[in-house]
Amino acid sequence: MACRRLRGIISLRKSDAFFWTLLQRLIVVNRRAVSIMLCSILIIPISTPSVVAEWDDDNWLKNIIGPERLELGDEFGCHGFEGIDLREETWVIEGCRDYLSGFTDASRWGAPPISFGHPNGPVTEDVASLLSDAGFSIIGDRIEGDSYGLNVVNRLTSLEKGQANLTAIENAAEDSLVSLYWIGRWHDVNIREDKSAISLITSQEVWFTTWGEWFGHKQSGESFERILVNDPKMKTYRISTFEESSWSVPGTAFFEWSEPPINIQFNGENAMIIPSGQKHLITGVRPVEGGAFVTVKPGVFVDFIFESENVSVNHSPQLTFNGLHHSVSVVGHHVTNLHEWTSDFHESPLRFTWLIERPAALEMDWRLPVLAIGILISTPIAIKWVIARDQEDNEQW
Repeated sequence: MACRRLRGIISLRKSDAFFWTLLQRLIVVNRRAVSIMLCSILIIPISTPSVVAEWDDDNWLKNIIGPERLELGDEFGCHGFEGIDLREETWVIEGCRDYLSGFTDASRWGAPPISFGHPNGPVTEDVASLLSDAGFSIIGDRIEGDSYGLNVVNRLTSLEKGQANLTAIENAAEDSLVSLYWIGRWHDVNIREDKSAISLITSQEVWFTTWGEWFGHKQSGESFERILVNDPKMKTYRISTFEESSWSVPGTAFFEWSEPPINIQFNGENAMIIPSGQKHLITGVRPVEGGAFVTVKPGVFVDFIFESENVSVNHSPQLTFNGLHHSVSVVGHHVTNLHEWTSDFHESPLRFTWLIERPAALEMDWRLPVLAIGILISTPIAIKWVIARDQEDNEQW
């Protein structure tokens, strides 16, 4: 009898062990299902590809940084749309112009943008014509061959750390425009400036300017004309291009005379004296031995008043403002985020031509919201089901 009871107990324990093992396996399977579901919540958004669609805006152009740079004397030009080659998609020419104009003026001297960053290499006649029709007159900065009437600026070197050609910067030709390449970010890498190059440039007798300002100044300086007046002791001049250009950039001419004037006036008021160390474009007069550098805006009358009658006066246009040796413009390429491109230059005396590029916007795949909703619904259901099964199993035991 005892042996039969012992066999029954052993048999019962074996049966219990079998069912207990089966239950544990079911619980493990259910937990694995929940774990897989929870992991998918994290993995699917990461693994699902994003799609580039539409275009984003760089609001720094109109907020804080853009107005500050404009007031300092920087220029805003265009570089198209991010990832689009204007030689294949010419609509970006007007598109970039309209995008930029919706946020800011191009310069303190004029509202419409006139500078465009063209891809390296030759320019086709069709693209040149479209650029001109859109109001652009300057392109750069590695142009080959004919520019079909557009003004061209080619870079001298880069301002990137370790890339600057200091010898080329030091030996820049007199009255030349030195254009320096700058990009604030390349993919996910922040670019640093070459401090040695900046130190060298700021120690030189140079005019800090922009592409559009330099060409506008050149055009104005070549357009001084004599205005006849009745006073024999006065000689009057004026820059004649104020009705022809979309920008009103001052021009400089060197005036010399047989007898120094007793006064120089702009529109009837005494002209301001420009300091010899002034490196940013302003209007006024800088007297030097034998004459004076006169810088004035188009349309303003410049009166030279003499003690004697019929004094001889000659003038010659100047490419470089204030009698400085040459000009320098740092050119920001592919500017999609003005804050990132300007962050290292808040206190710098350098002036920049910012070639603005409309940034592409990242739009998430439409499948993600569907997957997210499905996961949000199914996860609590699965958890509730597992709990209910656990409770049923416990009640059976």
